[in-house]
Amino acid sequence: MMKKIRLIDTTLRDGMHAVSHQFSTEDVSAVVKALDDAGVDTIEVSHGDGLGGSSFQYGFSKATEEAYLKAAAGAMTNAKLCVLLLPGIGTHKELEMAANAGAKVVRVATHVTEADIGEQHIKIAKSLGMEAIGFLMMSHMVDVDKIVEQAKLFESYGADAVYVTDSAGAMIPTQITERIAAVKKAVSIPVGHHAHDNMGLAIGNSIAAIQAGADIVDGTCRGAGAGAGNAMTEVLVGVLDKMGYATGIDLYKIMDAADDIVMPRLHRPPMITKESLSIGYAGVYGSFLLHALRAADKFNVDARDILIEMGRRKTVGGQEDMIIDVAYELANRK
Repeated sequence: MMKKIRLIDTTLRDGMHAVSHQFSTEDVSAVVKALDDAGVDTIEVSHGDGLGGSSFQYGFSKATEEAYLKAAAGAMTNAKLCVLLLPGIGTHKELEMAANAGAKVVRVATHVTEADIGEQHIKIAKSLGMEAIGFLMMSHMVDVDKIVEQAKLFESYGADAVYVTDSAGAMIPTQITERIAAVKKAVSIPVGHHAHDNMGLAIGNSIAAIQAGADIVDGTCRGAGAGAGNAMTEVLVGVLDKMGYATGIDLYKIMDAADDIVMPRLHRPPMITKESLSIGYAGVYGSFLLHALRAADKFNVDARDILIEMGRRKTVGGQEDMIIDVAYELANRK
């Protein structure tokens, strides 16, 4: 029997980074309808930085998240509506709003060492009748034992699944294999992987994760996402089909969704550039890219130097404000 792999599409969440969070509600409806028709199991819709992310710090969305979620829910027939929540950016109020708007799944995303700050959100989600997934970001920054420890914490809080997330696109397949295999052995819940393509390894790392035991992987149509983007949903479907895994997704329909519906709506088609490659090489958060480009232009410095320095300082998501400080310091060294 073919092993079933659950594929969560996050074009309308991680892909928000590729359009500066400016998808319209009409865009959301059109994309969701195409993904649902193709057979995608779960569709994630949120600001690029999760519920509550629309702000001066992270960039304002074109519409409210409630409007996005209602548009998505109205366009779905079979898929489950998912949201992302980063504790401290999103709160229980946003989570309750999402549930009322039709969200059935929430991924509670914390830094890889901070699963404990997600405990209350996992429990609130469960009380709302939602599927709750623990999402360990920046998993390249710690050793395997720490990832296992944190995954077990999420499981103890009642999470239905746990993710090993390569937020920076910094890992190579052997590192993915080691981490996924260890977590899979340590927990009794499904294990997922979310890949970025900053070093050209998103598909390869997703396959490595599956071969190491992962049950869930993520993709975005045309790879839309932070940095150089994500593993392409349509490519994952084709590759997994050739490898003998079942996704339940129609290959032609997901190709059409990507090329005919999503691609025309992208402001910045994802690609590996010298800056996005630097993100993966330095191991910094994917959403730093646009902030670094703007700061580089403002202070007349090389964006690569900013990103490498941010990596040297071991910065994490939420520390975007440091990019200006780093750019200023680099400018004054000249």
